Amino acid sequence: MRRLELWSWIAIGIVLSALAIPWFLWGSATVVAGLPLWLWWHVGWMLLASIVFWVFARRAWGIGVEPGRDGSAGKSSGTAGEPTGTGRNRDASVGGERR
Repeated sequence: MRRLELWSWIAIGIVLSALAIPWFLWGSATVVAGLPLWLWWHVGWMLLASIVFWVFARRAWGIGVEPGRDGSAGKSSGTAGEPTGTGRNRDASVGGERR
């Protein structure tokens, strides 16, 4: 499931990147509301890219980069400086400082 989500976000990124340049508007002199149509394309593209990035940041930030988000790896091993939830390291914060 996580792998499918990763490939979906990669596909969305590729499509968004491909749409960044309005190659199909090259040579068009169409003006809408006083601005060239290609400029309106960029305004719409930036709005769409912002919304997609917002959704990505809310739902999948770190996917493919951070290990253990699915619970399969990356659990605390009790190494120095990491709180383990048991024993003397319970109050240790990241970096090994105690409060």
